[in-house]
Amino acid sequence: MKKDFYDFGLIGLGVMGRNFILNVADNNFKALGYDLDDEKVNALIEEGGNSDRVNATTELSEFTQGLSHPRKIMLLVPAGKIVDQVIEDLLPHLDEGDIIIDGGNSFFTDTDRREEYLQSKGINFFGSGVSGGAKGARRGPSIMPGGNREAYQHVKPIFEAVAAKYKGEPCVAYLGPKSAGNYVKMVHNGIEYAMMQLTSEIYDVLKKGAGLSNEELHEVYSKWNKGRLQSFLVEITAEIFEQKDDLTDGYLVDAILDKAKQKGTGKWTSQNAMDLGIPIPTIDVAVSMREISALKEERVNAESVYPKSEIESRPKDELIVEAENALYFSFIMAYAQGLHQLANASKEYDYDLNLSEIAKIWRAGCIIRAELLADISEAYTALPELDSILISPIFVSKIKETLGGTKKLLTFGMNNGIPLPGVANSLNYFYAYTSGRLPLNLIQAQRDHFGSHTYERLDRDGVFHTEWEA
Repeated sequence: MKKDFYDFGLIGLGVMGRNFILNVADNNFKALGYDLDDEKVNALIEEGGNSDRVNATTELSEFTQGLSHPRKIMLLVPAGKIVDQVIEDLLPHLDEGDIIIDGGNSFFTDTDRREEYLQSKGINFFGSGVSGGAKGARRGPSIMPGGNREAYQHVKPIFEAVAAKYKGEPCVAYLGPKSAGNYVKMVHNGIEYAMMQLTSEIYDVLKKGAGLSNEELHEVYSKWNKGRLQSFLVEITAEIFEQKDDLTDGYLVDAILDKAKQKGTGKWTSQNAMDLGIPIPTIDVAVSMREISALKEERVNAESVYPKSEIESRPKDELIVEAENALYFSFIMAYAQGLHQLANASKEYDYDLNLSEIAKIWRAGCIIRAELLADISEAYTALPELDSILISPIFVSKIKETLGGTKKLLTFGMNNGIPLPGVANSLNYFYAYTSGRLPLNLIQAQRDHFGSHTYERLDRDGVFHTEWEA
């Protein structure tokens, strides 16, 4: 290996790590990789074309000695115990002021623990979400760093160079102290779960309800991606529908088993929202639907017990318009719920998050990038303390004009046994959030009746209890 100092180090040279480090090198920073696997090291060197800007080694001491000070070392390894193990392996080779960046999907409390531990040893630690998948890592991801603000200045030029660009603006920003970056990435993934679920529900209702072929579905989603639904997920969905299967004469999407897996970030989002007392029902049901999808044999058996009736015929064009309304409306609800959670987490964990800035760095590079995010950023720029985008003047008209189509599509689905839980939860969330009075007064009465849990009144202050008559 050439004896030289490199600007940036990366540990974990799988596809994601290799692509990220090549992106760094492409942007004129000298980058050094480390992995225990000789094949991965050699693959990086070969793909880098033996350039003097990128190199790799299997020797940890050689890796750390080859980096300029303060060392800037990014970990792209699986979340969990392996992150702690890599940190322990690194520590004897580091100096005060060096920077470790965890680019994986670590749970935010693990990041807080690691930051506190490394701070005691004079090492700066960043939890930095990276979204965009392997292609994004190579071409430009959205990056969500959190940690010490001063230390970030050493990393900032590199991250801004490699990040995706939206109209020339890099999709990366310092988000806040401690685990702010990992937390924002977690909620990003929760919104991602919701948007994927919603996209699949609309596909289902168009396929079953309107009888659209894959060719027609491709055309519909392609058209939507040129309008207000422009987004990464709608774009790739259109591409999926035209992919032929190499093993049969049909289309690949029809040959894929209907069991969706998950890595846990959506579940973490739901669990933490419950801890905070923040409602995110569209995200919650997206997690639940992946769990229901895993019950394939049970579902097939249950279908034989409860066979579906024949689906009523609807004009294709009519159903497509309603589907577009429902998807757009539900996308807004998914973003609204995730951002509501971020706003409350910011207060609870002292992150001081800038929601307008977060929306900006999601506009390109990441999985939930969409044209909607420009409006969301504008809404929070105009009103930084906005309770919800649902009451932003920018969104009120958008919601009102899609509400009717959403209701019609949901009614059609319910009447014909087509499950639309994401759309239903989105609509019910909207109805509940915009209801000045909910029937929870009855729940409070019930709680007081069976458990003397007390209640409050509308007409006077104080806490009350009633000895309910038998």
